[in-house]
Amino acid sequence: MLEVLNHPLITHKLTQMRKQETGTKDFRENLDEIAELMAYEVCRDLPVNPVDIVTPVAPTVGYELAREVVIVPILRAGIGLLDGIRRLVPTAKVGFIGLYRDEKTLEPHEYFAKFPKNLDEAVVMVVDPMLATGGSAVAALDMIKKRGAKNIKLVCLVGVPEGVKAVQKAHPDVDIYLAAMDDHLNENGYIVPGLGDAGDRIFGTK
Repeated sequence: MLEVLNHPLITHKLTQMRKQETGTKDFRENLDEIAELMAYEVCRDLPVNPVDIVTPVAPTVGYELAREVVIVPILRAGIGLLDGIRRLVPTAKVGFIGLYRDEKTLEPHEYFAKFPKNLDEAVVMVVDPMLATGGSAVAALDMIKKRGAKNIKLVCLVGVPEGVKAVQKAHPDVDIYLAAMDDHLNENGYIVPGLGDAGDRIFGTK
């Protein structure tokens, strides 16, 4: 499943991020707020269990999350989406995966990985602002599945058809959530119109 969250607040904040004059502080704050707005939609179908409770007025039946949520940012830019999602799901656990691309083969390789236990029982959100070629996302999903994850959602800010198709071909069981679907990749592999290098703009390293 692919869902593009065409929400006015998300669109407004993303527009502020796209502007080349937007500084690190405003870029990061808008990304944080978009992550929280996206999390609301991404979590819409989380399974729940009924639970008996007593309110100040009477006994009733409420509902609690039936599975743990694990957020997995793809380093480094994925960290920019972490806090916004955790504000909405404060009980979520966090894993991390770091990838680098071999300069000769262009193949992605894992250089860091740390995950909570029982990934097979959790709802796992893999987060990264940009879904460009899809290479890093596909590799990250491969590595997370090898560790047992089964229920996975890929949450990205901006994507392009090329990246979406690559993920859908390699991982048709993974739901993809985007704040926006952009037009294409340019000759340098940047999303057009995009917003530049998300990692550099989040951390001020441009």
